[in-house]
Amino acid sequence: MKALRKYLDKIKPNFEEGGKLHAFHSVFDGFETFLFTPNTTSKSGTHIHDAIDSKRIMSIVVIALVPALLFGMFNVGYQHFKFTQTAGSFIEMFGYGFLAVLPKLIVSYVVGLGIEFVVAQWKKEEIQEGFLVSGILIPMIVPVDCPLWIIAVATAFAVIFAKEVFGGTGMNVFNVALVTRAFLFFAYPTKMSGDAVWVAKDSIFGLGTTVDGLTAATALGNASVATTPTGYDPFSWDMITGLIPGSIGETSVIAILLGAALLLLTGVASWKVMFSVFFGGAFMAWIFNVAGPDTAMANMPWWEHLILGGFCFGAVFMATDPVTATRTEKGKYIYGFLIGVMAIVIRVLNPGYPEGMMLAILLMNIFAPLIDYYVVQSNISRREKRAIKSNN
Repeated sequence: MKALRKYLDKIKPNFEEGGKLHAFHSVFDGFETFLFTPNTTSKSGTHIHDAIDSKRIMSIVVIALVPALLFGMFNVGYQHFKFTQTAGSFIEMFGYGFLAVLPKLIVSYVVGLGIEFVVAQWKKEEIQEGFLVSGILIPMIVPVDCPLWIIAVATAFAVIFAKEVFGGTGMNVFNVALVTRAFLFFAYPTKMSGDAVWVAKDSIFGLGTTVDGLTAATALGNASVATTPTGYDPFSWDMITGLIPGSIGETSVIAILLGAALLLLTGVASWKVMFSVFFGGAFMAWIFNVAGPDTAMANMPWWEHLILGGFCFGAVFMATDPVTATRTEKGKYIYGFLIGVMAIVIRVLNPGYPEGMMLAILLMNIFAPLIDYYVVQSNISRREKRAIKSNN
């Protein structure tokens, strides 16, 4: 690392004002501060110094996402070999999934970080690190058969209109990855829903078999089109392990919970938000079980609602986004609970959109500041009442 530090110090003058590569100062600064802790100090104002900064927080979230990403790669290969009825080893299945998912990761980061670099250089600011997480989240919440050019367009839209126009990292109102998925869903619905998007159909570098017309519905998709109240898929351990069709990173409850454990142990994510989302979802699903419409989605057991679709993934990695969630401690309970409730309400009452987690989180992103406002005002009112009583 000392050799790398010396090399960076040697070429750094080229990227500073007056250097021949000063137009790429923000790019150099982004890579340098990613590799090494900055040695500059504040000259004025009041600042809090801590052992962890935003880059390290983002890195922890990325590490927490790795189990779900790796399992998602394997599941992509597993589903392909299963539905094409061809034999394949673990290495072949994982290799197939790796080659199918890797281009999506590359496109997401190239497009998103490219825009971040351009904006930072234009504004003469350092590159903001928020897209480290969004860049890995985006490929994980899309179907495996989603075309790369569509991911590129949606990523560009989300970074520009859901992040940069608000001022960049820490200023955005909506979760950037979810805005990407919402854009995909409404702009290209045939690439985000139906039975034909969840299993990869093509052979990749000799792995797998190319087939036409391959379809595989998700468990939520089956329940949404069921004609009988018992038309939902019965519980199986595949729903826990993740060996079912779905978006790349959302199927394995075990892998997601491993990520949740890391986020909670490091204090990066709020357990209050996470717990409240699950509690709100379970509560609303139980209400529909008891007094809901006579449909398969309403009759689905509450625990099955929590483990299917993007509920777990959204509760752990999306709802806990510290930028777009509530900041007050009491507000975190309210925010999470309402996300869980809204996700189940959308699933049950809107058969055309069985996956309600995305819309629920985006809706509550809007109301997060309002929730915090009323929590703070409530605290102020209680203190005023206590002050009046003590004076009397």
